[in-house]
Amino acid sequence: MLYCIFHKCTSIREVTTGMQACVHKLNHLGMTYCPRKSTLSDANKSRSPKVFEDIFKEVYLSLRRSLPDSRNKNPWFKKLYIIDSTSISLFKEILKNGGGRTPSNGKRKGGIKVHSLMKADEDVPCFVRITSGATHDVTFIKGLKLPRGSFLTFDKGYFDYKQYALWTRQNVSWVTRMKATGSHTLVKENLVDSDSKLKGVISDQKILLGYKQRPVNKQIDARLITYYDKEKERTFRFITNNQTLKPETIALIYKHRWQIELIFKRVKQNFPLEYFLGDNANAIKIQIWIALIADLMIKYLKRKLRKSWSFSNLTSMIRLHLMSYFDLIQFLENPEKALINNSQVLPRGPTLFDY
Repeated sequence: MLYCIFHKCTSIREVTTGMQACVHKLNHLGMTYCPRKSTLSDANKSRSPKVFEDIFKEVYLSLRRSLPDSRNKNPWFKKLYIIDSTSISLFKEILKNGGGRTPSNGKRKGGIKVHSLMKADEDVPCFVRITSGATHDVTFIKGLKLPRGSFLTFDKGYFDYKQYALWTRQNVSWVTRMKATGSHTLVKENLVDSDSKLKGVISDQKILLGYKQRPVNKQIDARLITYYDKEKERTFRFITNNQTLKPETIALIYKHRWQIELIFKRVKQNFPLEYFLGDNANAIKIQIWIALIADLMIKYLKRKLRKSWSFSNLTSMIRLHLMSYFDLIQFLENPEKALINNSQVLPRGPTLFDY
């Protein structure tokens, strides 16, 4: 399945035929022959995707110490978690999809949703849940436990007062955007200094978040920050339970939410999830887990290398040399030198000019 992901195979035939060409290099995997199409198809249909979910968790736990990025010096950055989801459309209604029906035939396509939690300094998902496309985002955050003192940011699709109150009791600082229908009561206006105004802060208000008909003790103490983004030329309204950070810092924390969108983009560009090797939920979930495992390993490799490689170039190099026998780290640090050191002097054979 890793071969399938790296080589962007669109069918089982491509996987098995491609591996048959490399069958003499499969001994290190304990394989004496390449599986047939029917064998691979049956495995994707019957094997539980929980196996690959557990592999992803084990790989993440073994590599996580090498993942953090120390370039960001903000004290809250190392404690920042980000939540979001991405949807993948399917050609068949294998899993129930959200949204309306297609205008061409009136049928509803299938869809799958990947809910993810990531640490900002690691730049890879640390917790993933795969559901049908119709599953609401809020179900992912219910019961989600985070370390005390951590920060969390997410978009306004995860609007849940009860969960906000629970995180506040657990000493988790959350930052999100206010929905147009979000109910709140103004308590007081906080003073905005001139430096914050220059950075785009319009107002900083202390509010009670929740509906007026609810008892006061059921409402949540929060802040409503109105911020103007000069780059996008848009005004944003952020809400948070953190009462100590500067309002421009709250805006910056939410801005880091875009980081998880870049992860989804990275996975979809380098490991296309358009064609699946099966038309059943098991096969689709397995392929998604394999793509996440590949992304995790390459991200670890990118952090480990001293030489600067783009993620896409690194993926291409691995795809080209997936079945080659040499030290990958040494090769990627200095390809020319590594090939010279690993080359063997072979007897000279006949050339075109000998005839």
